[in-house]
Amino acid sequence: MRGVSRILFAVLTDFEVTGQENLPDRGPLLVAVNHFGVADPAVIVRATPWPLEMLGGSRAPNAPFWATWLLRLWGYVPVHRGTGSRAALRAAEAVLAQGGVVGVAPEGGAWAAVLRPARPGTAFLAVRTGARILPMGLDGTPDIFPSLCQGRRAHVTARIGKPFGPFQARGRGRERRQQLEEIGHEIMRHIAELIPPERRGYYSDDPAIRAAARGTEIYPWHEEPEL
Repeated sequence: MRGVSRILFAVLTDFEVTGQENLPDRGPLLVAVNHFGVADPAVIVRATPWPLEMLGGSRAPNAPFWATWLLRLWGYVPVHRGTGSRAALRAAEAVLAQGGVVGVAPEGGAWAAVLRPARPGTAFLAVRTGARILPMGLDGTPDIFPSLCQGRRAHVTARIGKPFGPFQARGRGRERRQQLEEIGHEIMRHIAELIPPERRGYYSDDPAIRAAARGTEIYPWHEEPEL
């Protein structure tokens, strides 16, 4: 499927990868990306060299059939969003414990095209496993199919940053939750550096961009979790 992804991206998009010199030789590693479009998992596969597992939503009602079919064909760890999804976390921990690589979108979904705060899962995994984080900024994936309908190829980029971490979180209860929240913000700030300024949303240095992104931080599955 990695070979197929190379062909498809070459034919359907103007694809560019930068920062490949930052790719570690091996794991354990969490590849953390922004999530703006349904093609994002395919970009991770195209841009990385190792076998990897991916965390993804158990349901994707707005995604086209081919996107969910490809994810299942590749094999991914389903996350029941809006719940603790302990089975998914345990599965990811097992991969990292074996020195593997796990792809994850810390925001927890693609309901907006600007950066939003991370959900706690990525920081939790990083602390529990001691795995480093490899940030990757994706841009242009929501434009792939609209561009094809207009007879042109979208410019899609994957910018790979330098690995950082590992992290520790001490204490219990509220203190620990606050530390995990700050780790999540740090992960997203690294990703923000790898995408265009107008897409940085919650993590932009521009007050106008932050104001325009207000409301996107609301997690859609708080009231209706994926059960």
